[in-house]
Amino acid sequence: MSSIIEDIIARKVFNSRGEETIEVDVITANGFGRASAPAGKSRGKTEVVYYPQGGVDQAIKKVDDLIAPELAGLNSDFQEEIDSTLHEIDGTNNFKLIGGNTAFAISLANAEAAANSHNLLLFQFLGGNNATTLPYPLGNCISGGKHARGKAPDIQEFLALPHGAETFLEAATANAQIHSKIAETLKKKDKLFNGGKSSEGAWIASIDNETALETMAKACEEVGNELDFECGFGVDVAASSLWMEKEEKYSYESEGKKRDADEQLEYLLDLIEKYHLAYIEDPFHEEDFDGFAALTKKARKCLICGDDLFTTNNERLNQGIKIGAANSIIIKVNQIGTLTDAAETIETAQRNGYTCIVSHRSGDTCDWHIAHLTVAYRCPMIKTGVVEGARVAKLNELIRIEHFLGNRAKMAELKIL
Repeated sequence: MSSIIEDIIARKVFNSRGEETIEVDVITANGFGRASAPAGKSRGKTEVVYYPQGGVDQAIKKVDDLIAPELAGLNSDFQEEIDSTLHEIDGTNNFKLIGGNTAFAISLANAEAAANSHNLLLFQFLGGNNATTLPYPLGNCISGGKHARGKAPDIQEFLALPHGAETFLEAATANAQIHSKIAETLKKKDKLFNGGKSSEGAWIASIDNETALETMAKACEEVGNELDFECGFGVDVAASSLWMEKEEKYSYESEGKKRDADEQLEYLLDLIEKYHLAYIEDPFHEEDFDGFAALTKKARKCLICGDDLFTTNNERLNQGIKIGAANSIIIKVNQIGTLTDAAETIETAQRNGYTCIVSHRSGDTCDWHIAHLTVAYRCPMIKTGVVEGARVAKLNELIRIEHFLGNRAKMAELKIL
């Protein structure tokens, strides 16, 4: 089968927030791949630059003028060569010339085209015959922080994690039921609640952090009892958005409180103990490696996860590993630009015992590639919402993969829980 690239076509499409983004087709002699790029609302400072000056239109022009002529004739099977060529064309350390989202869309579309050229599904092509484990879905049920409006919780996301499920379908079902049950509770807690949702499909209500935590705990316990397996939950604090650099404190407006680093540590440890949290993402601001290390050392049976801290960057991950900052990492390919860069970070994380969580972005498309990447790279968790079309596209693709694998399919192991 010939996997030689014949053409690369870029176009403008829209993400789930109605923002412009780039979609790329990679056409080989015997295959075809298509990928579109997502966008985060709260972004780490060390993420690659999404687009060159001039935005999506300029990115498309660079594909036509600079990138397609260079990649045409190369073999899509050799992912590292394709991604290395993208770096060479760009010539910067953060993809500011061609755009990180441009690199992302080309890199993912190329991998799919190569798989398609060999009549393989993407997870088979990247992961081989041993790629048979399904992830646990980490599902956002209540939104706060930058993802919400009005008097919402300061904590950005309240996430269901049905880690007792025996199949992915069971786990996805549990998250949907938890999401639905939470709406019933919010109607009682907030008289103004009208079923409003964030761009990820999580509920938005005028409640404080404590009420949101209690609501999550109750819904997870009830659904767990109904389905007869354990449903835990966690939070994405998105602490960088709460951090006031001049005062060196975290501002919790819904509580009318400010917490310094030590108070933040004690606050989070109390939450872990009180609510048996299974997961905390970005508990400190993105440069506080020491804060992450202190929480990781003291927390028990809880994944301490770095997103803004690491931005899928291998150098930043190695910096964290040296001092024991976090024990898990969010993997967002478009934070770093290419599949090869992300795979390198995943390998470093796994070699050092970090749990890898492949993640969507809040402004996403119905692109399903991260479902395949989770299985291909044996990542035990995927963070991709519960409802809303762009999230369901990824969940349904994992259900299809599980069905395709049949009795070979098994759920991943979560070491810490």
